[in-house]
Amino acid sequence: MIGVLALQGGFREHMEVLAMLELEACEVRTREELMRPELIGLIIPGGESTVMLKFIDEFGLRSAICARAQHPEFTMYGTCAGLILLAKEVPNLKGEPLGLLDVTVERNAYGRQLDSFITDFGSFIRAPKITRVGENVEVIMEHEGLPVLVRSGNIWGSTFHPELVGNVEIHRKIF
Repeated sequence: MIGVLALQGGFREHMEVLAMLELEACEVRTREELMRPELIGLIIPGGESTVMLKFIDEFGLRSAICARAQHPEFTMYGTCAGLILLAKEVPNLKGEPLGLLDVTVERNAYGRQLDSFITDFGSFIRAPKITRVGENVEVIMEHEGLPVLVRSGNIWGSTFHPELVGNVEIHRKIF
């Protein structure tokens, strides 16, 4: 079963993609739900990174997310704001990111909401840019010479939303 962090943001769209792939999924809002032994992965969706981080800390999920990430068989995937939360460094983020993915991410790097755009593989909505990739991070996909999908072991992150354009291939590859 794959959990989708459902505190804020686009969690429903991820649930729909997982259903299309016929993968069992559940919404995760509490530490107890996150620690369920049948969970094999967690998606941290896009949304508002500052708000999501606030809720993660208020609901006591930070240590549980970090604990689950230590198990190589437990896969995590963050899209857009989810990537921001997983990153090691995020200048100008109010709060401390989870630090699980050795990348530096610049928030809203493509501009304002009006500057959002869609590609054949995903939607970039006030999207972040990966400005530094650690030595143990593999760049899986680039767009215009910039990394947009990365992986380090069991931790994946994308600057875009594949779930908003009906792209199930990214989820299929990860899970």
